[in-house]
Amino acid sequence: MTIRVVVSGSAAKAIEDFVPQLVTDKVASRLFDGDHTLWGKEAESESAIRLGWVNAASESFKLIPEVLELRANLLSKGLTRVVLCGMGGSSLAPEVITKTFGKELVVLDSTYPSQVRLALEADLAKTVVVVSSKSGSTVETDSQKRSFEQAFDEAGIDKTERIFIVTDPNSPMHNQATKDGYRVFLADPMVGGRYSALTAFGVVPSALAGVDMRSVLEDAVIASAVLNQDSPSNPGLVLGSAMARSRSSSGFKDKIGIVSNQSKIIGFGEWAEQLIAESTGKIGRGVLPVVLDQASFELANKSQDLMVIELSAAEAESSEDVSVSASLGEQLILWEVATVVASRLIGVNPFDQPDVESAKIAARAMLDSPAGQSVFAFEEDSISVATLGFSSTATDTNSSLAQLFEQIGPDGYVSIHCYLHRESMGEAETLRNLIAARTKRPTTFGWGPRFLHSTGQYHKGGPKQGVFLQIVSGSGEDLPIPGRGFGYRQLIDSQASGDAKVLADNGSPVLVLQLRNPEEGIKRLIGMLS
Repeated sequence: MTIRVVVSGSAAKAIEDFVPQLVTDKVASRLFDGDHTLWGKEAESESAIRLGWVNAASESFKLIPEVLELRANLLSKGLTRVVLCGMGGSSLAPEVITKTFGKELVVLDSTYPSQVRLALEADLAKTVVVVSSKSGSTVETDSQKRSFEQAFDEAGIDKTERIFIVTDPNSPMHNQATKDGYRVFLADPMVGGRYSALTAFGVVPSALAGVDMRSVLEDAVIASAVLNQDSPSNPGLVLGSAMARSRSSSGFKDKIGIVSNQSKIIGFGEWAEQLIAESTGKIGRGVLPVVLDQASFELANKSQDLMVIELSAAEAESSEDVSVSASLGEQLILWEVATVVASRLIGVNPFDQPDVESAKIAARAMLDSPAGQSVFAFEEDSISVATLGFSSTATDTNSSLAQLFEQIGPDGYVSIHCYLHRESMGEAETLRNLIAARTKRPTTFGWGPRFLHSTGQYHKGGPKQGVFLQIVSGSGEDLPIPGRGFGYRQLIDSQASGDAKVLADNGSPVLVLQLRNPEEGIKRLIGMLS
């Protein structure tokens, strides 16, 4: 095992104060023995059916021969392009795994019309599709499946030879796929979506894309033999305590900056972000993960409530609060263990997501009644502006931003929710650092609607500290969804409006900027904030 966790400062004090009790309480061994009582009485019913992930790596070896045989068969037919339709944990883990191993995987985790169209139209003749949904009823994933079915039908291609399903046993998608003749890979129903990286949800698409998943699983199994030990040096207990109980002069640090320093793992912060936020952010508590890079404002100007965890190469030196080096398989199981340990220390159930459903209900209402969507107060240079949850007297975009930022409390944060084409609008992520520098507060960035399945839980259920900037498209472009009475444009607009309404109804300030021309609008915002 090569896991190395180095701590200093307030993180070291947290380890000194809290790890001994975790060892005394035998938290590590009880976790790997499947003890569902670790998070209190109220969490027992949920945790009793959510601990399959501790053995997921060893259980997933049985998938490898079947997936490798399928891959070889597909390659023999010239089918080399793999598309993954999935949201949240169903797509974030395979994205990290394939990027780290340098393998091509097209991740479709959006309902933005042109992003869906691009995935549908690019080299369909060489395309196979993995449709991943734990519940089997995720509206985004079901819609994408319908679109690919239609595309294959119209091209005269047998869709049952090109589409493969990953879902839980007896889910609606499992039952329908069986009737329709699709090949189905069943995941362990005892594993929640955000803990599913080492299950079929991570293994199937990654292995089909060419990743040696056996080595990833082997590393995770070896790491588990250390992570299940009731020892003061257990890296899961150390990292979990640092995450949950590092102190500042005014209380616990409840924000975690995650940054890479020479780590060969690509995009790990985005996966860890959804794991931590959705697990800990509820009943007014939680730890906010903030994905950073080496140039981020927060690193040079640390707020007292932010602790930085660095993902590093084993030989790299670190000046941060916590430095973690490990292989990808080790990191995946380590952070899962650390997150449930942190949840125990914070006092929350790491396996439920009580506030995620509210956005889905609101989006459904917007689909049924589009008139309820955001009302814009004014338009300036093709940017329409709406405010929810706070009063604004602004008549221009810059003043609206200023008034939103005035709502930030001393322990607050800014969260940018960008409902645009992720593949072509990557420049929008520049806004994160600009806003952090302007507000001098930790700032997160999420692509909509995928963040609704991860950090969306924290924003609604965690501490009421956030102010929210929602960026949507004013483009009328649409793409019909086969068999539904609405298209992707109406769906993504309803998801954005529904989430903004829920946030505002919960007492959070929300500024909505609708960009008639997204490319020009983003450039204008960057110039404004610069």
